[in-house]
Amino acid sequence: MRKGGVRNIYLRWRRKIYDSENRSKNPKITVFGTKEGLKASILGIFTIIAATPVMGTKANFGTLRLTPGFDPSKTIVSGYTGGSYSLSTISNRDRDRNICVGYADPKPDHIVILEKDFGKLRFLVNSEGADTTILIQGPDDKTIRCGDDTGRKKDASYEGNYFKAGTYRVWVGIFNPGTRVNYTLSAQQP
Repeated sequence: MRKGGVRNIYLRWRRKIYDSENRSKNPKITVFGTKEGLKASILGIFTIIAATPVMGTKANFGTLRLTPGFDPSKTIVSGYTGGSYSLSTISNRDRDRNICVGYADPKPDHIVILEKDFGKLRFLVNSEGADTTILIQGPDDKTIRCGDDTGRKKDASYEGNYFKAGTYRVWVGIFNPGTRVNYTLSAQQP
C-alpha cells in the first residue's frame, strides 16, 4: 500500500485551507476533522474486523465427514463452549425464521463436510443439561440454521431438510458469554 493509503481510505473530502501566515493556498487533507477522528475511525474498523467470525475451514475442535448411511455412533465429537461473540452477529434469524442466539468463539467449533446431498439431518448437543444453542452455516455463507432447546431439555438441537453437499461451519453457543461447558455434538440421519 502506498504511503498515506490508509489515510485516504478515511478521506471524507478535500478542503483548501489558507495558510494564516502567507495567505497562500495550501491544500490540506482533513480526515474526519482531526487526528483524533482518524484514530477513532481506525479503532472502529479494527473493532469490526475483530467482531467478524472467522469463515475459514479450520475449527476449534475438528471436522466431521458424512456420507449417506453413516454410522451415528462414529459421528460424535466433543468440545466446550466459551467466548463472547454473539451468534446473532452472523444472523438474527435462520432460513426457517428461528432466532439465532447464544455466545461462542468467532471461529467455528466444528466443520461438517457432507460428501453428498442429504434429505434430512439432525444435530444434537449433549451438555448434561446446560442451556446451549447451535448455529450451522453452509454450504454457502447465506444459508443459516439455528437451534435451541430440544423438547424439555436445555441442550440444543437442529433438525432440518435439504442439506446440500458441501462444507458447513458449526458453532455451539451458550446464553452467558464466556461460560465454559463441555459438550458432545452428534449427527443423525432420521
